[in-house]
Amino acid sequence: MATTSDIRNGLCIRYNHDIYKITEFLHVKPGKGPAFVRTKMKSVTSGKVLDNTFSAGHKIEDVRVETHKFQYLYNDGEFYHFMNEEDYTQIRLTENALDMPQLMKEGEVVTILINTEDNMPLSVEMPASVVLEVTHTEPGVKGNTATNATKPATLETGAIVNVPLFINEGDKVKIETDKGTYKERVKE
Repeated sequence: MATTSDIRNGLCIRYNHDIYKITEFLHVKPGKGPAFVRTKMKSVTSGKVLDNTFSAGHKIEDVRVETHKFQYLYNDGEFYHFMNEEDYTQIRLTENALDMPQLMKEGEVVTILINTEDNMPLSVEMPASVVLEVTHTEPGVKGNTATNATKPATLETGAIVNVPLFINEGDKVKIETDKGTYKERVKE
């Protein structure tokens, strides 16, 4: 058993007969009244996001997990297929187990959390950022740079991200996976 002081991003807990992964948390100590922890949790079975507040010192049941490196192989429409980099075994997961499936390209190495009790995969953690090529975007209008102007760009995985006007087709861009936003242009 853990307490609210053990809450951190990525922690898997058992709550309301389901397993949730903590995606955001904030310890709040108001001037008046007891301290509490405000959390945003994502169900690893249904993908539903839940906002919850735990009072300080509240007991939570954490789930023991192991992390393994897997390589993303392909998507067959219903399942996403991954291969373990150590023993080459393959697993398949549904889309709701993934946070940003539209940013994964084939060959990407991800971390998969596996429940130690029943060896079931719980969730997929992407790297902090990925580098993808822009396959389609409209040309930027010259002189329209007085503000932080952006335009939509389609990436090689099919995801659409807003990028600055100077980005052209064929450019490689770094995308933050937690928000799905443009970070910077990558030069070869």
